[in-house]
Amino acid sequence: MRRNMRKNIYMVFWGIICTVILLAGSGCTMAPKYARPDAPIPNTYPGLAETGEAGESAPPPMWTEFFQDAPMRRVIELALANNRDLRVSMLNIEKTRAQYRIQRADILPSIDASGSSSNQHLPASLSSTGEKGMTRQYSASLGFSSFELDLFGRIRSLTEQALETYYSVEEEARSARLSLVAETAAMYLQLVADREVYDLTLATAENRRKTHDLIVRKFDAGVASDLDVSQARTILEEAMVSLAAAATQVGQDENYLMLLMGCPLPEELPMVRRLSQVQTLADLPEGLPSSLLERRPDIKAAEHVLKGANANIGAARANFFPRITLTASLGKMSADYNDLFDAGSRAWSFLPQMTLPIFDMGRNRAALDVAETDRDIAVARYEKAIQTAFREVADTLVQRDNIGNRLEAQEALVSATRRSVEHANTRYGAGVGNFIDLLDAERSLYSAQNGLIAARLLRESNALTLYKALGGGWETL
Repeated sequence: MRRNMRKNIYMVFWGIICTVILLAGSGCTMAPKYARPDAPIPNTYPGLAETGEAGESAPPPMWTEFFQDAPMRRVIELALANNRDLRVSMLNIEKTRAQYRIQRADILPSIDASGSSSNQHLPASLSSTGEKGMTRQYSASLGFSSFELDLFGRIRSLTEQALETYYSVEEEARSARLSLVAETAAMYLQLVADREVYDLTLATAENRRKTHDLIVRKFDAGVASDLDVSQARTILEEAMVSLAAAATQVGQDENYLMLLMGCPLPEELPMVRRLSQVQTLADLPEGLPSSLLERRPDIKAAEHVLKGANANIGAARANFFPRITLTASLGKMSADYNDLFDAGSRAWSFLPQMTLPIFDMGRNRAALDVAETDRDIAVARYEKAIQTAFREVADTLVQRDNIGNRLEAQEALVSATRRSVEHANTRYGAGVGNFIDLLDAERSLYSAQNGLIAARLLRESNALTLYKALGGGWETL
């Protein structure tokens, strides 16, 4: 009979555990059904609808295909491997994944094994036998405590919210990776452009030094005035000031690029000094439907935040319903350690508890209002992220439409100013022109050459900005 009793006790205990697991796995959720908000932007970008260019378009290529220049790819690879900000973003993914696993663990009970010993000395006045003495109690048990049955989906909703938070952090890391790739490439292009500006300024300074020395010799020969010498000295010092500023800018560019890379510039990296030596970026498609923006990692991150806020409403709604918790254990208990594992020392307990909110001063109602407001805020931020992305792409496309004309005009300006310098120099050498005209022509040429470098940099930066604005190649982490 005792054997049957023990068998029944085991069956009851394990039946309770199986019931708990089934109830936990079959819990529903009270979160509202999620529906993605309509994108508050046109279907096409300005200027594309009229020309019929908009339509289905392939996504941008992976960065390894988009950046065709070998030195540029090298610095990007180093940045992806060593940049500390990106490393923090990747570690945040691991942290958020662990936090999700912690929350998910509440769906099922945590079963623990425990053992304890209680020793107490009682005086005769407090002893049930009227004699002083020691009382001892030993126990060993297996069970779970305060496990909540998720009948109304509170825990499941919180788990869903934690999962969406993890997805959001993962997308934010993708966005950080894309930003790092784009910023590193932009900084490399800026460094090459500033090196070209430095070389141009150095050559200009050398020419102006030769001009100054020539004017001084003419002055000594009595064929140049004090004003000519002063003006020649002035433009020489202007060039020296510009040269020092250009050298400073190159040094700062190198320092910032090393910060992005997380390491010094490789010694084997070619010392590229002209933008024309950098292989151009790959072309992006002409037809760009705005639906491509849904793949941008920052927009996807905002949508995951919205989904998490939506799931959190389910947890807030579940607070209005009863909360049932279970505590159960099965084990051994004895006053003598040697008898702890005997057949007659078996003990078990089962303690269900239900809590129903009756009056809480509106706390649960306020918590639900907060959850619903958080969801509305997340909707607004999601829509704002889409609108911001649309504007970034539209601005870049407008710039791309005019950048070719600007570059052609700048090249024509350099050719025209170079001819002006040649004519002014010829007229001054023949004695029919004054020196101030030559100085003005040289200043105009230097300014136009700087503008040409800036226009070429803008052309590459525009393609890079468009690539980033479209969300990159959508590669996995």
